[in-house]
Amino acid sequence: MSSNVINTTRELVLPILENKGLELVDISYTKEGKNYYLRVFIDKEGGVDIADCGEVSEELSEKLDESDPIKEPYFLEVSSPGVERPLKTKEDFAKNIGKNVYLKLYEPVDGNKEYEGKLQSFTDSIAVIAYREKTRTKEAEIPFEKIAKARIAVVF
Repeated sequence: MSSNVINTTRELVLPILENKGLELVDISYTKEGKNYYLRVFIDKEGGVDIADCGEVSEELSEKLDESDPIKEPYFLEVSSPGVERPLKTKEDFAKNIGKNVYLKLYEPVDGNKEYEGKLQSFTDSIAVIAYREKTRTKEAEIPFEKIAKARIAVVF
């Protein structure tokens, strides 16, 4: 059910975003308590503002009403992914070289299942991350298929 809603929403929202010069970051459909939430995360170079989110929400809401993929009542939320934007695709990794990232892995690489550091490169589906271990800087080569979750990491 959830994957059908997400796939249908993706098909409906992509033309809207393309028309506005926006990119789709992620879609989630979850139940929290008694309520269902359809969340669409969008972005563009320089970030999105409330007007972008409002326009996409209005247009998407009309399309969802027409196709009616969700039978139960739900809340539609269109927003920015925030400063700790998730990295979902290989293209996301390629666009964020040089930024600090947090990676959680399915299985350990060099004895670690979590890394936080600077994304040095991303080629041939391998993310190279420079991270600190005590007083030393090390590098790890992490295959894309071993990454369970990834996001931009804010460093203070």
